[in-house]
Amino acid sequence: MESRTTPRVTLPARTAHRRIDVDGVEVFYRESLPERTDAPALLLLHGFPSASHQFRRLIDTLGAHYRLIAPDYPGFGHTSAPDGFEYSFDRLAAVTEGFVERLGLTRFALYLFDFGAPVGFRLALRHPERITGLIVQNGNAYAEGLSDAARDFTALTPDTPGAERTIMGLFTEEATRSQYEGGTSDPSLVAPEGWLLDQHFLDLPGRKQAQLALAYDYKSNVAAYPAWQEWLREHRPPTLITWGVNDLFFPEPGARAYLRDVPDAELHLFETGHFALEDHLPQIAPLIADFLDRA
Repeated sequence: MESRTTPRVTLPARTAHRRIDVDGVEVFYRESLPERTDAPALLLLHGFPSASHQFRRLIDTLGAHYRLIAPDYPGFGHTSAPDGFEYSFDRLAAVTEGFVERLGLTRFALYLFDFGAPVGFRLALRHPERITGLIVQNGNAYAEGLSDAARDFTALTPDTPGAERTIMGLFTEEATRSQYEGGTSDPSLVAPEGWLLDQHFLDLPGRKQAQLALAYDYKSNVAAYPAWQEWLREHRPPTLITWGVNDLFFPEPGARAYLRDVPDAELHLFETGHFALEDHLPQIAPLIADFLDRA
């Protein structure tokens, strides 16, 4: 009988999809179920206009060896907030802090992407003892990390003529798709499900008004940059930076700026745009695994 070689198959991680109440907010989250009960934990903080689903492939790839936890913020994804919820970055961070406490997380690394940076840095300032390290992927904390377009956008106020129309223009399917494909060298590597699912959630009742409030509040993050930088200088956390250099909002100088305050940070730049995991997961996932093993 002819012998056959069994092909090597790497099985994806088992992932649980759960909901938990945090002060009246029903937070949806994804959590990998690693083989080891003491596996290092990584809190995955998503960006705009996405949700925890942006980390599905990363969780499948690394979740068998690490505890990867990805919540949806209020106003995003499957999370449900009560009527009258105040959409601000302080409130997103407060709910995320409550989420962490409900799960009993006491030591974990942070993955800071886009909106995840202002949420994550607020957590870090409140509880530095919990943070084992930072993985920063196009998560800005420096003035030079804002493009001209981003500076103009974050300066908008409700009193700025045409401000609401300008911000609402970012919530269209065309704009959502461009955030995923913009800056990539090969858009065919970007699966359409990501931006289509984002748009589905953006189009739900009340979601655009929630995002409008967060857009007006983004200037609170810019004002907090000095405090975040001081925290980095004081605590010098182990830091891995993976950055798409063609990001239209957060360009390459924002990645290099971290080295001023965390000189030992590990910096990797990729020829892609905002959602770097979409087309560079094979390059970035091993860096994350190595970092978690060391941190």
